[in-house]
Amino acid sequence: MSEAGSRNLTPGATVTTQPTTTATPDDQIGEWRVRIDEIDAAIIELWNERSRISGEVGKARRAAGGPRLVLSREQRILERYRRGLGAIGVRVAMLVLESGRGPL
Repeated sequence: MSEAGSRNLTPGATVTTQPTTTATPDDQIGEWRVRIDEIDAAIIELWNERSRISGEVGKARRAAGGPRLVLSREQRILERYRRGLGAIGVRVAMLVLESGRGPL
């Protein structure tokens, strides 16, 4: 946490995790939900972009006679997500990888 009661989500974006003294709890919850919706939209946009790019990489690799997937690359991605998100990161990474290359 960058400051007491706050958490940085993206560069320059901070969400206060405790209601301000002037806002009612319902107001603060509404503000948090708006920010959650913004974050969800960004995640979806980035997920789709990553999936498209990953699909193009796979097509190019196969067109050049390469394998459908590169296991060492996928292992590095799994590890990056595990380090960044903890145990759930591996499951998230598996979904991300599948969205780009399709099911195994």
